[in-house]
Amino acid sequence: MADHYDAGKPEEIMWEGRFITAKKRGKWEYVGRARGIHAAVILAVDAEDHVILVDQYRVPLGRRCMELPAGLVGDHEEVAGEDPVIAAARELEEETGYHAGRMEKIGEFFSSPGMVSESFTLFRAHDLVKVGEGGGVDSEDIVVHRVPLAQIEQAVADWRAEGYAIDVKMLMLLGAKLLG
Repeated sequence: MADHYDAGKPEEIMWEGRFITAKKRGKWEYVGRARGIHAAVILAVDAEDHVILVDQYRVPLGRRCMELPAGLVGDHEEVAGEDPVIAAARELEEETGYHAGRMEKIGEFFSSPGMVSESFTLFRAHDLVKVGEGGGVDSEDIVVHRVPLAQIEQAVADWRAEGYAIDVKMLMLLGAKLLG
């Protein structure tokens, strides 16, 4: 069965940019992160059961997207080889203004394995303390949202109605409701 999916064929680089690489294995085309870069995603729920979310404009979508805080690990030379937990803590603080007293590694996940080889490591942030305004760095233009978990379903519906894209990782917040 593996041969059917071209698993035994060599991987070819079709194009490589600074952050992504277009690849081909047999007839299968896909995209991956360049230079071993991967992502850290943070589930941050404060002591009052509010989830900390962010929205920012996403060029591939042509609109703003509601997301869990996240960032790339090892995307700049000064942080090459960085421990993902350090990157996750840094990204949480840069994007949201919240410092985590403790980061718990949940595991590695793949967001769209049919076309992207990229994985992300999910972390749960504990003991949150507000230390700044967030908003990201450079021109990220990140807006921080603090939403009661009990109202997340309605919040997602409202954001959709306003034209926001909703990142697939937001499904974990809807999981209990979706499962009944």
